[in-house]
Amino acid sequence: MNDTQQKRPFLFLFLVVLAVAFLSPILIVLMNSFKGKFFISDAPFVFPNSDTYVGLENYTSGIQKINFFSAFGMSLFITIGAVALIVFFTSMTGWYLTRVKTKWASALFFMFVFSMIVPFQMVMFTMTKTANVIGLDNPIGILIIYLGFGSGLSVFLFSGFVKSIPLEIEEAVMIDGGGPPQMFFKVILPILKPIAITVAILNVMWVWNDYLLPYLVIGTEYKTIPIAVQYLKGGYGSIDMGAMMAMLVLAIIPIVIFYLICQKYIIEGVVAGAVKG
Repeated sequence: MNDTQQKRPFLFLFLVVLAVAFLSPILIVLMNSFKGKFFISDAPFVFPNSDTYVGLENYTSGIQKINFFSAFGMSLFITIGAVALIVFFTSMTGWYLTRVKTKWASALFFMFVFSMIVPFQMVMFTMTKTANVIGLDNPIGILIIYLGFGSGLSVFLFSGFVKSIPLEIEEAVMIDGGGPPQMFFKVILPILKPIAITVAILNVMWVWNDYLLPYLVIGTEYKTIPIAVQYLKGGYGSIDMGAMMAMLVLAIIPIVIFYLICQKYIIEGVVAGAVKG
């Protein structure tokens, strides 16, 4: 038995422990969503029993208290709209900045990359004021803001993938009389499908779970799920923990299902962009 075979059991055990560590918070939330709110604080790590189990009471009360389906619709609209804009515009930007060999294109690319390392907290107050002044403090305007904040990583990923596309393909389109729009939408965009799906998944997970940006820009007039959940806090610091746990489970379920369905595309897209680019 070689060294690699000897290390496999330890590696497997390490990965199991790591998986349990990452999944345990979700399991704790799920477990407590079926317990009475007065029992959650006393025994948060104990499974529900005949005394603490309340069935779907937390779910029904939470849905009524925060108007969950309205918040779900707002989160869905913002997530789909923002991700569609990010994928559409950054795919074209990544292709352009990779193919146009000028100092201005290079400078613009490095500006996109630099935006990835700027903490949101450094710009959130000026961003909020600017959004208010130019009328972006609404569900439509916030899509533009998400496009700005999501462009850095997305352009970086698209640019790395575009480098793997042979120039001969684009030259053949030009010889046939095709212009840049025809070249991009008929040839380049279908080739970009793996990395486009990767970009979409990463941004969906970010936008769906984001609390701070919607809270600062659109406030409480248009509640997304993370904002609506905060309304389960009562006066003097009291919190309906049972309903909050239930609403967190409902918020997690769509994104977990989406991720499990599409996770293979993340690996394919990132590996293709990193290795070939």
